[in-house]
Amino acid sequence: MTSSSVNFDVNRTSSNMCGVTLMNNQNGYVVAEVMGRKPGIKISEFPSMIRVDGPNKIIFDYAEITEALGTEFDGSDFEEIMSTHYGRMVHLDDMTIMFANPEDAAEYIDFDLTPVEQ
Repeated sequence: MTSSSVNFDVNRTSSNMCGVTLMNNQNGYVVAEVMGRKPGIKISEFPSMIRVDGPNKIIFDYAEITEALGTEFDGSDFEEIMSTHYGRMVHLDDMTIMFANPEDAAEYIDFDLTPVEQ
């Protein structure tokens, strides 16, 4: 049996980042292309996936994506090409919003920021 002397550091502070992994197919490529035009969004393309990462909040606007694709794009299409995500995800009829911090999504997820008295 061998042992490793590799140590990993833990940093529990918020990165203020959120993102998704998309399939690297025709629709995923166009979505990444649309998102890459937005300020602060980083696109990383790999052979089988595309990463879309950004600070604080990312909005995937279906009308904007529909226009770029030339065909209707909605939440079910987004779910089909997305494999993983990090951050709080909120699906609406016309967009998907990713939040780096759950508190920022409070109004959408019925999250009460008021402390509870005990």
